Amino acid sequence: MPSHDTADSPRRRIVEAAVELLEKGGPDAVSTRAVAAAAGMQPPAIYRHFGDKEGLLEAVAEHGYEQFLQSKRAQLDPSPEDPVEELRRGWDLVVEFGVSRPELYAVMNRATGREADVAHRAGLEILHGRVRRLAAAGWLRVDEELAAQIIQATGQGAVITWHSTPAERRSPALLTVLRESMIAAVTRAEPMVSAAESGPAAAARALRAALPDDAGVLSDAERRLLREWLNRLAGDGGSPT
Repeated sequence: MPSHDTADSPRRRIVEAAVELLEKGGPDAVSTRAVAAAAGMQPPAIYRHFGDKEGLLEAVAEHGYEQFLQSKRAQLDPSPEDPVEELRRGWDLVVEFGVSRPELYAVMNRATGREADVAHRAGLEILHGRVRRLAAAGWLRVDEELAAQIIQATGQGAVITWHSTPAERRSPALLTVLRESMIAAVTRAEPMVSAAESGPAAAARALRAALPDDAGVLSDAERRLLREWLNRLAGDGGSPT
């Protein structure tokens, strides 16, 4: 929510009333009249604060993102001992939110307003931070952008599939298998960089060791130049070219 919204401000009371109605009865329950009544106000107050119902739903999405980001930030570890386990926890958090709050999650995914988009980007920054830590530690088997897309796609797919499956046929095993499939798709069984090492030097040594010899990938000149750069970063003189 915007910083000027206090816990008992009219705008916040309207948004919280709309969230409650949404989660109890879906989008159709979020009429301006019903929201105004639940918030103890008159319908014109909604138009004054949000313009129309779509504006109200954008504010609901923003509110949902803020709640979600609070839980993500509480879990955030700037230097996790195990970045792969951190990825598992982050994926589980997203899926649990979508599974437990389907109506709010759906509105959040449809939102395109500026405030909701700002909150959405903040969530993506946390995701990309996790992916970057995996890359720095030598765990990634794909590039960072593709890894982030796989993580997002499997999380959203898990939530959609869960809710599209009749309740009696849902199995938590589905979520576990999807999560572990995601882990296998984006991470290696063992990191290219030793857990005892970190920083550019260790990453350079790992990449140097994995450089392909196939001339069809890099020309001789490109390979020599890249190896020279990696030798400098590694700081150990390198191996003969």
